[in-house]
Amino acid sequence: MRRATFLLPILLLAMAASASPSEKNGTFTTTDGVKLHYLEAGQGPAILFIPGWTMSAEIWRKQIDYFSAHYHVVAVDPRSQGDSDKPADGNYPERRSKDYKELVDALKLSPVVLVGWSMGVPEIMSYVEQFGTDNVRGLVLVDGFIGLDPSLEFYKAISGMMIRQQMDRRGATTRFVRSMYKKPQSDAYFDKVVEDSLKTPTNTAVTLIANMLGRDYRPLLPKINCPIYNAITTDSKNFLSQLQVPANMRVDVCEDAAHALFVDDADRFSHSVDDFIKAIPAK
Repeated sequence: MRRATFLLPILLLAMAASASPSEKNGTFTTTDGVKLHYLEAGQGPAILFIPGWTMSAEIWRKQIDYFSAHYHVVAVDPRSQGDSDKPADGNYPERRSKDYKELVDALKLSPVVLVGWSMGVPEIMSYVEQFGTDNVRGLVLVDGFIGLDPSLEFYKAISGMMIRQQMDRRGATTRFVRSMYKKPQSDAYFDKVVEDSLKTPTNTAVTLIANMLGRDYRPLLPKINCPIYNAITTDSKNFLSQLQVPANMRVDVCEDAAHALFVDDADRFSHSVDDFIKAIPAK
């Protein structure tokens, strides 16, 4: 008994040492009065994770847990998503990227690595277009559009998606969420992602899609003077032909993953991004 009592403090210390860094929920109010919610954990070089269309910061759970061991990690609920405010205005890339810039400044994240998925990609490009890269170490673009030459079929598909969202929001959202993954996930996981997505009002969800269309950041791409890591799926490879890939961009095609590739192939993605960040020269 005395031996067990002696060992207990050692075991507790070992458990504490192996535990994930403490995580907290935070809020920040933008200059136009919108309260943003974010998750924050860890210490070290800063990384800001931006989710895609209607998703919450929690979608980055595997990356929050991984990177918070050695980095200062912030994952944001963009305006009108997750637990952030749901304003009728400002749901377009220029204003939402300004939200991120204000958050970076408020939390003193500079110089920051910006990680954006799906709709987060054009929003990161808008961030750079408006504010440059003086406070940015690098960009991680995850399976989103930088710019494309859309076909009539593409517009018809997007239009159909917006109509289905308005006619049957829950059903359309459930089908969309399940299509984002190639690897099996539990029903509880899918249900949580769907419920988080449904927090975005339907009209706003449609507005977000409409406001993303027509944005073309390809002329901006060769002007960006920081390292870029572009992780895409096999389905997105065709869009590469519409890009002139600059020398400072590394393209990584994730063959065994769907749109949510950072969940499908979390270890590969996180290790690759970690290697990318470690190779960035200090500012």
